[in-house]
Amino acid sequence: MFLERPEIVLASRNSHKYQEISEFFAHSGLRIIYGADLLDLDVEENGSSYSENAILKAYHWSMETGMPCLADDSGLEVESLGWWPGLYSSRVAENDEKRNSLILEKLEGKQTRTCRYVASFVLFFPAQGQTWLTQGYCWGNISRQPSGTSGFGYDPLFVPAGYDKTFGYLGKNVKNKISHRAMAASSLLSMLSEVSVIK
Repeated sequence: MFLERPEIVLASRNSHKYQEISEFFAHSGLRIIYGADLLDLDVEENGSSYSENAILKAYHWSMETGMPCLADDSGLEVESLGWWPGLYSSRVAENDEKRNSLILEKLEGKQTRTCRYVASFVLFFPAQGQTWLTQGYCWGNISRQPSGTSGFGYDPLFVPAGYDKTFGYLGKNVKNKISHRAMAASSLLSMLSEVSVIK
């Protein structure tokens, strides 16, 4: 049996991310514990991919808490910017507003605004020494200006494929069905179900 207790720590201090991810697991029978409620841990994200960064976070938080830990690493990739900012999505400026402004500034004069959100989920089980990895994508385009107040990060700019409004405008009911994290979470939940960790 993988879990003595149906509890998993989210290896993050991002409250927006916790709220979003915990909703994916709301009907799974698993309790997602907000990592920041347990300790203040800053893991250096020096991996060369989203998956490597997520593994680093899941492992270090698990070693500190002694519990199974779920970590996410994600980013926005813009095709005409050479798939930038990618791994550095949360580090290119000091807050969401400035990060969004920087994207728009760099896209001035460019015709192609194709982009994608990418997310890697890693669930580490310390007792078994097992690392489970899933990845999700959501393709779309960058809008000409920010729209909407829902979500976080680049959501006011990201128009998902098949829609004409941003995630910031569409809100969580749409985002939580089609986003990169929704895809990664769905794959992970399927894996957990297959080995009877959840029903």
